Amino acid sequence: MMTAGAQNDRLLTLLRVGSIYAPELLETNDILIADGRIAALGRDLEIPAGWPIRVVEARHLTAVPAFIDQHVHVTGGGGEGGCGTRCPEITAHEIASMGIGTVVGVLGTDSISRSPADLLAKVRGLKAEGISAYMYTGAYRVPPPTLTGDIQRDLAWIPEVIGLGEIAISDHRSSQPRQDEIERLVSDTRVGAMLAGKRGICHFHLGDGKRGLEPLRRLLTDTEIPADQVIPTHVNRHPALLEEAAAYALAFNACVDVTAFEEPGDGLSAFDAVLRLLERGVPPERITMSSDCNGSLPEFDTQGVYLGMKVARNTALIADWQRLVREGVLPLESALGIISTSVARVLGLHDRKGRIAIGFDADVALLDSELQPQQTFVAGKCVYDVGS
Repeated sequence: MMTAGAQNDRLLTLLRVGSIYAPELLETNDILIADGRIAALGRDLEIPAGWPIRVVEARHLTAVPAFIDQHVHVTGGGGEGGCGTRCPEITAHEIASMGIGTVVGVLGTDSISRSPADLLAKVRGLKAEGISAYMYTGAYRVPPPTLTGDIQRDLAWIPEVIGLGEIAISDHRSSQPRQDEIERLVSDTRVGAMLAGKRGICHFHLGDGKRGLEPLRRLLTDTEIPADQVIPTHVNRHPALLEEAAAYALAFNACVDVTAFEEPGDGLSAFDAVLRLLERGVPPERITMSSDCNGSLPEFDTQGVYLGMKVARNTALIADWQRLVREGVLPLESALGIISTSVARVLGLHDRKGRIAIGFDADVALLDSELQPQQTFVAGKCVYDVGS
């Protein structure tokens, strides 16, 4: 097998695999990569002698679009119990080892000791290590902290900024934003994204407060903002919120994001949440999954007093996704949407990510028969190899 840094002396890479899900099953088994993009797909492609190409023989593996995690505390979350409870940063190896090629970095409760500038620096560091990385400007609090002092300028002038988030609502840790403040934040993000040629998603953190999704329902009912401008996350925090999320998705033809909690507590696992949403009639293309990786999992009493915390990891994301396929809840091609293709659409990256297709970024995960990532390629470079 090829090591992660062994292909720098080759201009082309040819992946010879057993099967390709793009996410639909293709009648091809070879992927030719050139200049970080997919140049050709075929069966038993013949390469002229003397071409500067590296061939990866992986006939026992299945190629799928590398996964996209739209909610990662790349600089670490936490801090709700003081400076000693700040979570650690995530590494490129931790990301790629799960078959993830693209992440979106977020700030959470703590935007004082951590800042958008820290987040941007970490995002650019991950890019230097081979990961495709983006970020949301802002954090839990309103008004949100930004890089330039303005949401629209962040979107227009900072390539890595693709939206606003995670703005906290229905949570005792939020700024308790008024409805008009929420509407202004979303509209500013929308216009800034239009000027920048981006989707400009507004990523909303849902707590377990009694208002639930009401602020977003009002937003979509009382304004001209389209439903694809916002996505609520952590909607599986407790069963009642998930039921509300199902009704919200169906009423507005909107997307909802479930979190792969390692220990759901009073909530539901990502597997159970997706299963229930599907049972309620929510189309799979309106459901996405994310990890909340390296964020904190704090515990509070009924008065909001901090009791303790754990650090979230991204292992549950892959495990719950694998279970959806293994237990026949979704076929592989549909399940890939929840963790890749649909996520790319939600983020506005669908013109180059989330598919194995000619002209798309060569972000490819090679999975074994147990759907476990064995190699991860980002822009054609191997950033993870289980054998190295």
